[in-house]
Formats: sequence, structure tokens, C-alpha cells
Amino acid sequence: MKINNPNGVWPTMITLYNESGEIDYEAMGRLVEWFIQNKVDGLFAVCQSSEMFFLSLEERVKLATFVVEKAAGRVPVIASGHTADAIEDQAKELTAMSETEAEAVILISNRLANENESDDVWIANAQKLLDLLPAHVALGIYECPYPYKRLLTPATLKWCADSGRFFFLKDTCCDTATIKERLEVIKGSPLKLFNANSATLLETLKLGIDGYSGVMANFHPDLYVWLMKNWEKQPEEADRLMNLLSVASFIERQLYPINAKYYQMKEGISSNYTSRARNHDEFTATNKVEVDQLYRLSKELSQQFSVTAE
Repeated sequence: MKINNPNGVWPTMITLYNESGEIDYEAMGRLVEWFIQNKVDGLFAVCQSSEMFFLSLEERVKLATFVVEKAAGRVPVIASGHTADAIEDQAKELTAMSETEAEAVILISNRLANENESDDVWIANAQKLLDLLPAHVALGIYECPYPYKRLLTPATLKWCADSGRFFFLKDTCCDTATIKERLEVIKGSPLKLFNANSATLLETLKLGIDGYSGVMANFHPDLYVWLMKNWEKQPEEADRLMNLLSVASFIERQLYPINAKYYQMKEGISSNYTSRARNHDEFTATNKVEVDQLYRLSKELSQQFSVTAE
């Protein structure tokens, strides 16, 4: 199993529920179709945005399987579901995720060492985990902020690149200089870097990153697709769009992923904004107005930056 030269826009998918709190697979099917209609390059299922720490292993496996089947080869799907503490338990859950036919399973960087533990501990645990996983399983890694954010050091990143097992890095450092250094570390390896941060996206595209995999693709993925495909050909328009996308990404500071679920209600995808990870009662009337405004702005921009008129 190997991702075939991943690049472009890979949304970190939210999980939609019915009002009783069970996964709404009909809504999830509509969400997969919506992403594909918006020309994304791949889907990152069962991740932090998917509330994976609040899903049972059975739910994680079923959700990943569903997304893979619904995508039906039209776009590749990767999945994480990496939440356990013990390495042996992690191997079991990641092996189960690999059997969903996702093209890669994504390791969470903070699962491989405690916050105060060294790179040596991290690498030893990572090697132990890789030894327990089937050799054919392609891997990625994600600097997930929950329960704590563990950024890869040059040493751990080089280890991942040199292993030949890793093909996808969801980078959350949010720093252009660091990304430049990371690109040097992974140069010549199969590991591809995807920036999760909107503000630094265009500058890091110029440095040579492979794509975008951030939460804002749950709001207006088509705009990120246009940017990825046209930033070199139309630099002035790309600069203008990047300024707007960066400001729009302030919505992340709201009650995410509830605000993304509310946005999907406006798209007709979901009927509610139920969440297991966040308290929906904290999503205020003002929050809704702000998402309403973002929705209208996104539709206006979509008319200007059409991915069908590249």
C-alpha cells in the first residue's frame, strides 16, 4: 500500500451525527460527494477534525471504511484513528485501520512519547510500532494538537524520512522558516509535506510544499483548490485570494468543529451541529452570524475563482 505522489488539497473531514449522537452516514455520504464536487485531491478521514478521540475503534474503522467505499476510487483516502496509549494497542488499532483499504494510515506524533520525553524515546517507540505493523502498510504522520502538540524535531523528521515508510506529513508548525528547514530534511525522500495553516500557505507553496490539509477545507475547499492550481499562473490573483483566505481562517478560533458542522447545514449536507468533542450550547448566536457571513463571502469568491475555469 502506497500513496501515489500525494499533492493538492486534502480536507481533514469532520464527522456528522444525527441528533441522538450517532454517526449520520447519509450525511457523511453527502459530505464526501460535496468534497469531490469541489475538486479536492484526497480525503483525510478519521482525524482530529473527525473527533476520533471520541469514537470507539469500531466506529473509527466503520467510518474509514465508509469514506473509502463512498469515494470509490475517485479520490484517495487516508485515515488515522491513532488514539491509544500503549504501543501494542496502537498497533492493533492502526492495523485495523489499514484493513479499511485506506491508502495510508496516519500516526499521531504525540502518541509516541509523553510531553517531557526525549527524541530518543520517541524514535524507539516509533520503531517498535513500525515493527508491529504489517510491512506493506503505508504511513503518514500528523502533528495533532490534542491532547498536546508535539512538533517533529529535525531528528525525528529525518528518522521518518529515512525509514521509507512515511509518505504524508500534516505539518502544524505554522512557521514558514521551520517549513523551509523541514523541506530540506525530507528532500529526496517519499515523504510529502502538507501545510495545515492558511496564513503561511502561499509562501510555503513557493518553497515547494506538496499541498494543504487544514480545517478550512471544510468550509470552502474549492478556493484552496484554485489557489493550489493557479498560484504560479496568476500570482496577483493568488495574493488577493490568499489575503482573504487568511482572514477567513480566523473562524477557526470559534467553536470548531461545531462551526464547520453549522456551515455544512447551510450547504444542505447536515441537519444539525451535534458534536461529541465540544458543547454545542456554547455556539452562540453571534457565532452563527459570523459563519453566515463567511458562507456568503465564500459563495461570492467561488464565483470569482472557479475551479472549473482554471
